[in-house]
Amino acid sequence: MEIAVATADRWDDVQTVFGTRGGAHHCQCQRIRLGDRAWWYMPVEERTHQLREQLDPGPDAPTSGALLGYVDGEPAGWVAVAPRTEFVRYRGSQVPWAGRHEDKDDAGVWAVTCFAVRAGMRKQGLMYPLAAAAVAHARERGARAVEGYPIAPEPGQDISWGEVNVGTPGPFAAAGLVEVSRPTKRRRVMRLDLG
Repeated sequence: MEIAVATADRWDDVQTVFGTRGGAHHCQCQRIRLGDRAWWYMPVEERTHQLREQLDPGPDAPTSGALLGYVDGEPAGWVAVAPRTEFVRYRGSQVPWAGRHEDKDDAGVWAVTCFAVRAGMRKQGLMYPLAAAAVAHARERGARAVEGYPIAPEPGQDISWGEVNVGTPGPFAAAGLVEVSRPTKRRRVMRLDLG
């Protein structure tokens, strides 16, 4: 997989990965960034506009980001990774705070918040190189630590793609993150301190 930073000039590739229907298209990678209340009442067209602005932020914008993965030159996957402080939904959730004493305002901790894999390319392990690239991206931009908040299905349990957009433990573990807490029955907090 070839990896590139998701920027406004790659907009068509982003939308190719998200598709024209389904969870990724509907969300436009905004729910965790905006929080449930703002996201729920925002039309998809406005979410799309928000994402496009985030991909073309200008020189004074925060260090937010996302990456695109390409397979044989075709856009195949997306992963969002940015300082944890940029994700409103996590500030009010028990993920990632349950059982830990973390500073919610620590921008040195980055979060890998969501994945999207293009329809027709799923179940090929593409989350693994996307997770590794997200960790490398955060490290290159000065992150002190990287966290992920995957869902861990019960053995034999099949979960929908829309539910697994936060990732599963395997890709995070392969990228060097280790479990630090279990805030819910199926949710894990995984972390890699970068030094």
